[in-house]
Amino acid sequence: METSITTTGTSVKEKSDQQQVLDGSSIMELVDNDEVFSSFVDHKFKELDKDNDGQLSVKELKPVVADIGAALGLPVQGSSPVSDNIYSEALNEFTHGQQEKVSKTEFKEVLSDILLGMAAGLKRDPVVILRIEGEDLLEFMDGPSYDAEMVSIFSQIGCSDDDASLLDCIVKAFGKLTVDHGMPPCSDSWVMSNIVEPALKSWDGYDQGVPVSKITFLEEFKKVAKHVAQNLKEQPVIVAHSENTFDGNGIKRLLSNKFELDRSLNAALQNVPRDRHGKISTKCLRVVLDEVAPSAGLPPIGAVKKIDEVVADVFGTIRADEGKTVKEDELKKLVTEMLWNIMQRLEENPIAVSSSCVVHEPLESSSSILQP
Repeated sequence: METSITTTGTSVKEKSDQQQVLDGSSIMELVDNDEVFSSFVDHKFKELDKDNDGQLSVKELKPVVADIGAALGLPVQGSSPVSDNIYSEALNEFTHGQQEKVSKTEFKEVLSDILLGMAAGLKRDPVVILRIEGEDLLEFMDGPSYDAEMVSIFSQIGCSDDDASLLDCIVKAFGKLTVDHGMPPCSDSWVMSNIVEPALKSWDGYDQGVPVSKITFLEEFKKVAKHVAQNLKEQPVIVAHSENTFDGNGIKRLLSNKFELDRSLNAALQNVPRDRHGKISTKCLRVVLDEVAPSAGLPPIGAVKKIDEVVADVFGTIRADEGKTVKEDELKKLVTEMLWNIMQRLEENPIAVSSSCVVHEPLESSSSILQP
């Protein structure tokens, strides 16, 4: 049976027994059960307290986030903008404490905040864990959309050029396929060396100087793809996949709730430096906007290039980054104006973001870290 998994407005079609949606609900269940969570805390504290001094340093706490991320099947930090945002939110929950050492009681509170922050990130940007084993790739090749989609890809990758080789065109075409086609990301070196390259070597056109045409491309690509599907059947690939569409709705919700907007702005301005008159430089606007971003349903600055371009354009339009000093209320108005402008642009031109990353550690072996 097939099912359509929706993550923030975009669907991923997968076999129902081959996917797992990470939306933060299991983390919430863990934290909400005090008896189970206390046992979990005791286990983790003892494991991290190497010198048995009854306290943990900030440095000792940081690996907890990475461990939990691995247990959830998230890609390692640096692999995916969306998962990096979740890691960042989790760490920020702790760093606001500004403590060098924490006791077990404090550790429980901090860990609770980290987990709840991670759960909030997953609720906003669910991660779907897919087991890709070739069936969907075969379905795509035998389906009605194959010719049209592959002809489009043929044009995109420049295969109509006179000096294009069929081999290069096929390799580039695999890079254009996504999990919706039943293909794991070819940007992953393991996928290329263990799935794609062996399929190319099994292809009878590998060493032939076959001229490139649409018909030849469609026929020969299908031959290689069948070898790829067989390799996936023998060596299934687990992929962490997330999809999000930034359409301004998150900003609209925040702006329509004055209490929530004020709370977010006050929290963002709490540690912003001020001059002796209590005024704030508008150079701090980017920092403040980045702090408010999670409440507005926006990614952190640097995570999504197209969103960064929208933000930069808004900064330039309202000349918000000139470095003059203003009162706190004026800065709040500037941030609100920026959010309003960003919302309008995203409503007119929504930005869709998709991220797929191979999970190289088996989910079964890593999930035990969430067991007390």
